[in-house]
Amino acid sequence: MNNSEQVKKIGFADPSTLLGAILFAVVFAFLAWLLGYVLRVTVERLLVRDKHDHFDRMAVKFLAKLLRYCVYIFAFVAYAHFVPPLSSLGTASLTSISVITVIVGLAAQNTLGNLVAGISLLLYRPFKLGDRLQVIAPTGIETGFVENLTLGYTLLRTDDNRRVVVPNSLMASQTTINLTGNDPRVVCSVAIGISYDSDIDKARGILLGLAGKHPKAGQVCACPVTQLGASGVVLTLDLWCADALTAITLRCDLLEQAVKRFAQEGIGIPFAQTKIVVEDERHSIGKYENVRPGEQKL
Repeated sequence: MNNSEQVKKIGFADPSTLLGAILFAVVFAFLAWLLGYVLRVTVERLLVRDKHDHFDRMAVKFLAKLLRYCVYIFAFVAYAHFVPPLSSLGTASLTSISVITVIVGLAAQNTLGNLVAGISLLLYRPFKLGDRLQVIAPTGIETGFVENLTLGYTLLRTDDNRRVVVPNSLMASQTTINLTGNDPRVVCSVAIGISYDSDIDKARGILLGLAGKHPKAGQVCACPVTQLGASGVVLTLDLWCADALTAITLRCDLLEQAVKRFAQEGIGIPFAQTKIVVEDERHSIGKYENVRPGEQKL
């Protein structure tokens, strides 16, 4: 009796036995893991060598992760067909795929919705990795860079290093502002108020001069009067800058410089004022108490 016959007699090579089923389960699991590992390493090396961004990194990572899950599912179905006691389960899983799809769809509507929405985001490509987006979250408007797109969620990294996790279904349905796009330039609007007794032309000249000297400022659009407030006039300085992140720094710098220059030039900054008028009602009441009914007060 040779070695192969001895192995079959023991039951290791027979998938119908318990030992054989366990052995083949380990083999299928190892092959599925190995194939998934090779796929992940290949994708990582491909993206590292792609110095000129020929491939869409977000799409490649998303599809690679989806393909790894398909490998695991295929390995399980193949193992179920290979082992005789589980062959009926494997056949049933394929013949009743429509019923399973309906049951899973009803039980995991949100999960499947996020998966389908993630695929639609890859097809339409409203944004890519590294783009700066502005989305609506429960905490309000959030702005951040796209860090990752998974099978269910989109991960944004904000300027203060927070992570905003947005479901793909919400990303595909809500209005998202892409602050990067093909042209990252934005218009920086700086609204500054001055008092009514201040010289508007002088204040406008100061603002235009500050914008022209700032190294991060681009072309100046205009500086019109945009509002007549309760305490003063509002001037809005509009100018181009490199991107949305630069606009935040530029706005803060111009506000600080404008306040210092206005103080030097005698231009007042409006502030809320409350005027309280107190009337002495006791005097008027006493005066009318001296008037008798039917008499006229002279």
